Amino acid sequence: MKTEGPAKPDSKRAEPARAKTLPHRASEHRLSGIPVSPGIVIGQIYDTTEAPAEAARRSIAESNVEAERQRLTDAAAFSRKQVGKLKTRLSVLPEEAQEELEPLLDAYILMLGNSRLLRGARKRIGEELLSAETAVQDEAEAIATLILAAKDDDKSGLNRRAGEVREIARRLVRNLTATPFRSLKGVPVGAILICDELTPADAALLEPGRVAAVATEEGGADGHTAIMLRALGIPAVLGCPGLTAAARRGDQAVLDGGAGRITLHPTAEALAAAKEGLAAQAKERARLGKLRRLPAETTDGQQVELHANLEIPAELPLIAQAGAQGIGLLRTEFLFMNREDLPDEDAQVEAYRLIVEAMGQDPVTIRVLDWGGEKDMEALAQGVPVPTGPNPALGLRGIRLLLKKPELLEEQFAAILRVAHLGNVRILLPMVTVPREVAAAREIYERVARRLRRRGETLPEKLPPLGAMIETPGAALAADAIALEADFFAIGTNDLAMYTLAVDRAEIDVAHLYDPLHPAVLRLMQFAVEAALRLRMPVSVCGEMAGNAKLVPLLLGLGLRSLSMNASSIPRVKQAVRSLDIDDCARFARRVMEQSDPAVIAELVERFGQKEG
Repeated sequence: MKTEGPAKPDSKRAEPARAKTLPHRASEHRLSGIPVSPGIVIGQIYDTTEAPAEAARRSIAESNVEAERQRLTDAAAFSRKQVGKLKTRLSVLPEEAQEELEPLLDAYILMLGNSRLLRGARKRIGEELLSAETAVQDEAEAIATLILAAKDDDKSGLNRRAGEVREIARRLVRNLTATPFRSLKGVPVGAILICDELTPADAALLEPGRVAAVATEEGGADGHTAIMLRALGIPAVLGCPGLTAAARRGDQAVLDGGAGRITLHPTAEALAAAKEGLAAQAKERARLGKLRRLPAETTDGQQVELHANLEIPAELPLIAQAGAQGIGLLRTEFLFMNREDLPDEDAQVEAYRLIVEAMGQDPVTIRVLDWGGEKDMEALAQGVPVPTGPNPALGLRGIRLLLKKPELLEEQFAAILRVAHLGNVRILLPMVTVPREVAAAREIYERVARRLRRRGETLPEKLPPLGAMIETPGAALAADAIALEADFFAIGTNDLAMYTLAVDRAEIDVAHLYDPLHPAVLRLMQFAVEAALRLRMPVSVCGEMAGNAKLVPLLLGLGLRSLSMNASSIPRVKQAVRSLDIDDCARFARRVMEQSDPAVIAELVERFGQKEG
């Protein structure tokens, strides 16, 4: 990319030396910030800086307008490629981190397309004869100023949205000027990483097994970076004034993410206190670890199935460590991600075989491909209808797409059936909205099974159950009819809340309205659960609600006895189950379902949890 502006910086300056404004402190020095992710860490400081993504204001000659616009187009294309590579990193992150970062990266990609930011910058280049860098900076600040001036009580949401615009502008300017990005490759194992500011994109590159803790001078508890760090389980303190000037690489430090404090050059007494805190943490982990071998059983003897959600096979050891009783939701999208061709039947068989054999006779619920326009799968981009409208979540996705392209479903059914005899397999259909979708899928399912038997494949005598995900209001309200076609239900509370409340959590303007405790969401869940129980049909919850220990009394009170969650949530949920009485939960659920205010419901949930604790 040819530039007319400042000379390209030397790549060796990716981490410029920071001029110290304060003398090096040899005595204990405590700094306070915002507690973001709990945990105590004793380690050495590793400071990392990044050359600022700025460029001097520069005008251009009218004859250079088209060349400058081309520079901007090239920088946007390169930036989209970078963000696309970040998305490929998602599959190795925990589920919560994926759920936080994927919508954000999708928003970045949209902003790097035909967005207001780029349209405005191109206009400024032509009308004001500005360089691409200057035009991007000016337009980003104009947009951010308008966002922050909006009349909205959700100030943290406005700040996040303005920050997203500025972050994309910084990325564009960095690429326009060939300024290197922050490098995290040299971080030693067990280090406390400090920097002026950590972007969500930086956080996606962190390795929890390497970086022990994070502290930054900028940032807050409600930003995307904070949510990412909590999802990754990395203790963190953000918004810590004076940090980068006071700390030096190699300094010993104690970081307390729960208290929002970092102590440089800790005294012997401070180290002893930190070690006591570490011992308490270890004791709590050990206490939860002991639950692994204990049953998930209420005080009055009711058994509750606690299953794990699985994103990729690499997470299998975490499932065993958590004491899960099976896999309640195996997302098969990992087979189709980051590849240029579709996995054939044999390739899918090998992937499923690894998982089913690892789980022995514990149940494995395999959800067939759930793909829509919002998911980036290059292998499916050719020959598969892609929603082109403004609302891909309301378009051709899930079972709708699979019935439109039945060869995809047939091949996946065949692969799953070929390994079904090796364990306890169930098959789940995504995005079901009407009974006929289950009936149509079952017809394909049974046809594939007959073909495999004729081919001499080993199949179970009784085919694995075929279930339906309940994740839209239509499916919940038609649950009694869908139950006549399906063998089991799995309630996806994340999408159910989104579709019920018409709220996209990635859309900053409305994200604060997303509330799974909204009475409408709870009533739809109740309707679906009761429809399943009337037919004595298995029903589970596999959304975020299942992994929230505070919500366990409500879920059990609604009649649920099967919950599927991130593996790391299982010990605390099991602890909650073992402290509850089903009759108490039923009375509590009746009281909750009488309410019409989500705030009142949240307060009831909190109070019940405190009483039980």
